[in-house]
Amino acid sequence: MSDGQPQELEELKQIVAQPLERVNVRSRGSLITRSAWRLEASSPAGSGAIVLLELSAEESFYRGEGIFLGWPQQKLARAYEALAPKSAEPDPELPQLG
Repeated sequence: MSDGQPQELEELKQIVAQPLERVNVRSRGSLITRSAWRLEASSPAGSGAIVLLELSAEESFYRGEGIFLGWPQQKLARAYEALAPKSAEPDPELPQLG
């Protein structure tokens, strides 16, 4: 869980993540523009970002930039999960009708 404090992640030390940013992405050969989440992070080793594209409820794709470039999907997923800010608010309760 990222709260603006430096963290350690795999071989990277003192990583500080920025708030998530919504970005538009387009893949090669596709005319469809989709929305994705971009998580920027910096460490003494450099900076980079992980972009999360959710294609469906079952299929997600991660893309690493900078210090995350070349990382496999599973490693990017673990890093994104560890660095993404967690909401302090509980899920909203839906009223029961009827």
